[in-house]
Amino acid sequence: LQQLDINAKTPQAIILCHTRELAYQIRHEFDRFKKYMPDVKTEVFYGGVPVDNHRKLLKESKALHIIIGTPGRVLQLTEENSLNM
Repeated sequence: LQQLDINAKTPQAIILCHTRELAYQIRHEFDRFKKYMPDVKTEVFYGGVPVDNHRKLLKESKALHIIIGTPGRVLQLTEENSLNM
């Protein structure tokens, strides 16, 4: 994380989790780290939540540095060009 480019326009890391519960837990851990890296932006994407919520979040966010999510939702957002890799 020390080499993270906070000025990048695309995600610097993608963490894929096999369940949404695990994705949420990992996001929670990154939120704890924000005490040491306040400029790093993270977000979690998983099924069971309306995909329109994720599309809106991606459209409104300037830059996300770390993406945490389940493979299905990350793939869906990538294929429809909502998530720029």
